[in-house]
Amino acid sequence: MNRTTPAPRTARSSAAPRRRATRRALAVATTALLTAALAACGTSSGSEAPAAGATSSPDAAVEEQTLTVLAAASLRDVFAELAEGFETEHDGVTVALSFAGSADLADQLLAGSPGDVFASADTKNMDRVVEGGDAADPVVFATNTLTVVVPAGNPGGVTSFADLSREDLKVVVCAAEVPCGSATAKVEAAAGTAVHRVSEEASVTDVLAKVTAGEADAGIVYVTDATLAGDDVEVIDVPETRTVVNTYPIAMTSGAADAALAQEWLDLVTGPVGQAALAKAGFGAP
Repeated sequence: MNRTTPAPRTARSSAAPRRRATRRALAVATTALLTAALAACGTSSGSEAPAAGATSSPDAAVEEQTLTVLAAASLRDVFAELAEGFETEHDGVTVALSFAGSADLADQLLAGSPGDVFASADTKNMDRVVEGGDAADPVVFATNTLTVVVPAGNPGGVTSFADLSREDLKVVVCAAEVPCGSATAKVEAAAGTAVHRVSEEASVTDVLAKVTAGEADAGIVYVTDATLAGDDVEVIDVPETRTVVNTYPIAMTSGAADAALAQEWLDLVTGPVGQAALAKAGFGAP
């Protein structure tokens, strides 16, 4: 009986390794092409592949910045409102507000204290800072006038500016070097009345605090401060106080850390949003 001689096993065994090698080569080539395509076109999410050695993060880091604004005490509430909106529109920015009498703030800047913006309640103290080289190109952004306030119920019976000369009354005013104090002196001169002052305060808010606390029978403050005090005080509307107008200038300091950011604050205060907020608080137009 004839038998077919089987084919040599060596032929089949040598062909299999060649096929496996071919498949491996194709797989390597396919992987290389896919990697190149992903690098060129990005991942399926649409984001680019990170560079070698780079650390990927879902969000870019936001730079933290602080804008320091030195402002007259009478600007406290309106600037606080503006700062809140400014921070909302500037990620990572904090507006650090420092309020005091304009003379004190000017002294601080001239002594080298840091600050990016200075807003004064008068031109006199702004001029000091400009002449000292600590600010430049101030812009007037608001005006203000004085008024007389008394505690609720008017226990001293004040009805006129002349009443403030009575020795039985305790009247508080701003110190002469403070803008509201300088304006008070001008009103006294124009009215021919010497106010019977029992204390002179470093800021207009300090005058208002003594009146609302019942520590004084009357005080001379800005119209804006009287408005903010609401029912805590009564306003004695006298024509003499309206004869003197305080002008409010604002300027970037020479030591501003970020001039562009400081300019944005100036633009806010002098622009439509800032002017509307100032008018609502009782300030006059520049």
